[in-house]
Amino acid sequence: MIFGDVAVHEATGAILAHGVRAEGVSLSKGHMLSDADCRQLRAAGVESVTAVRMEPGDIDENAAAARVAAAIAPDHLTFTTPATGRINLHSAVDGLFRVDRATIDRFNRIDPAITIATLPDRATVRPGDMVATIKIIPLAVPAMIADQAAAVLAAAAVVVRPFTARRVAMIATVLPSLKPSVMDKTRLLLEHRLAPSGSSLTGEVRVAHQTAALAAALEPAARDSELVVVFGASAVADSEDVIPAAIREAGGRVEQVGMPVDPGNLLVLGQIGDTPVIGAPGCARSPKENGFDWVLARILAGESPGAVDITGMGVGGLLAEIPTRPRPRELKGERRANAIGAKDIVVIVLAAGQARRMGSVGGHKLLAEFDGVPLVRMAASAALAAQPGKVVVVTGHRADAIEAVLAGLPVEIVRNPLYREGMSTSLNAGLDAAGADCSGVLVHLADMPRVTPGDLRKLMAAFASAGGSAVVRAVSDGKRGNPVLLPRSTFAAIRRLEGDVGARHIIETSGLDIIDVEIGAAAHLDVDTPEAVVQAGGLLKG
Repeated sequence: MIFGDVAVHEATGAILAHGVRAEGVSLSKGHMLSDADCRQLRAAGVESVTAVRMEPGDIDENAAAARVAAAIAPDHLTFTTPATGRINLHSAVDGLFRVDRATIDRFNRIDPAITIATLPDRATVRPGDMVATIKIIPLAVPAMIADQAAAVLAAAAVVVRPFTARRVAMIATVLPSLKPSVMDKTRLLLEHRLAPSGSSLTGEVRVAHQTAALAAALEPAARDSELVVVFGASAVADSEDVIPAAIREAGGRVEQVGMPVDPGNLLVLGQIGDTPVIGAPGCARSPKENGFDWVLARILAGESPGAVDITGMGVGGLLAEIPTRPRPRELKGERRANAIGAKDIVVIVLAAGQARRMGSVGGHKLLAEFDGVPLVRMAASAALAAQPGKVVVVTGHRADAIEAVLAGLPVEIVRNPLYREGMSTSLNAGLDAAGADCSGVLVHLADMPRVTPGDLRKLMAAFASAGGSAVVRAVSDGKRGNPVLLPRSTFAAIRRLEGDVGARHIIETSGLDIIDVEIGAAAHLDVDTPEAVVQAGGLLKG
């Protein structure tokens, strides 16, 4: 392959390395120039182009990507059509992604022109999840290199092992301090975790938190099922504690007590006959990912994890905190001494959107006046009246006009230069201004005219009562709405958002407690159209 500037009169058959725009001509990178293209370029006054000329034995980027991908067994995988030298691999099933790091490293060291990137080994995947991407860097490569790379991948380096349905028995031990409602929720969560594999519970048995009682329940459960999960009423404190002792008394063996995954340290893994037994750690009562999920996924994918496997989970085993337990080195007394207050909360008023639904003659909704006050100023004033630690207003579309009507208010204005890319960029701009020390951010949409300072104070009070560890959201007749108050533990997930999405997915998958605060119809009233502005009592301006 020869890369460089090529005279247009000699460029037929060359592949453009950079797009060309000239009068009457628009050709993209990767386009192979024809005689007609070259005539058009000359007519437009273009004398040379930056391009690639293929040499004998070369193949173009898409052909190279296809040749490499063809070496991967298609079982439980789907492949995209090659484009710009890239093929993406997706899982076709619920399962466990397996990849051999040494093989992938060897592949990526054949030549910098040919690359593959994958998910981590043993990642749990759903149908449609991308598991790997093959990318050819230049526009063409020698076929010989593509063949070498393909030969490396032919050794089953990338596979998805589908989950298989299992009959699962659940045993819960009981102490007077454990509420039945907690045990009921635990069963529902286990059923949810089993659903992707098609597995089902054969039943649930509740017994006293005593070795003999648990051993008596374990024997028939192991005999009649393919997996037993034990939820102890009290955390395992020793290898001779109730759960491991009961496994031994039932004729089984204990593979491991404890694991280097946090949350999940207190897991127990054993076996009775051919049936694996998992003593679930307390964090498995939460939907948030923890060490129990890792062990369960391996078993459902047909693996038989043991002590060596579990003790090898430490790298990458530091997972997110569970809000229902103290953070490491955080004492209950310290939490009480550092009670959350309004001054620990920052209100982020989102006012950067493009108001597309207002149409070309509707004006900007945030400049519409309600009782003579521009809507965005109403939203900022309500936030200030709630007396949080700080109010941040994020602007973007028509920022000058929006900021002009905020003049004189003691708010921090942050311009989001990426506002056209969607709400996620405005959330992140607001987080940058909020600072790392705040306990939570109250996200207030500037187009909600009926949200009052009292409504915001209700949300903040509920957040403070929960110690700053819960999501608090406004509801109307029990139906979720806005504003929403997000604790600091969600900030990392917000940072990963992209495009025109808000925090709803984070709220629903965080595993955090969610506190709903009734504020009436105001939680659902936003004004996105000229008609909505007028119906809500506003006067269109600007």
